[in-house]
Amino acid sequence: MQRSLERRMAIKCCVKLEKSAAETIPMLKKAFGIDCLSDRQIFRWHKAFAEGREDVNDENRDGWPSTSSSDDNVKRVRDLLNTDRRLSVRLISETLDITKAIVHEIVSESLGIRKLVC
Repeated sequence: MQRSLERRMAIKCCVKLEKSAAETIPMLKKAFGIDCLSDRQIFRWHKAFAEGREDVNDENRDGWPSTSSSDDNVKRVRDLLNTDRRLSVRLISETLDITKAIVHEIVSESLGIRKLVC
């Protein structure tokens, strides 16, 4: 993380010196070698600083997306399995329109069923 900030500060400095993105890339590659940002990232950060961005830190993100293993989906999977215990994870997934990974997680962790056909 600290290394990325250092590279972004160097890009910001190049922008303040009115260097183009094309001029910035060889300078950064010479300074940082193999640890340099990709050309695409250099262009992206150069454009952001040229448009007036001052902060070298990343923007805050919302975090991991929520999964579909909600209480409602656990109940739906349980009800479907109560009708037929021989259903496969794939068939449950297709029937309830939930990903196979989430169905497998619900069956194994939430419902505690160990043997089920994938």
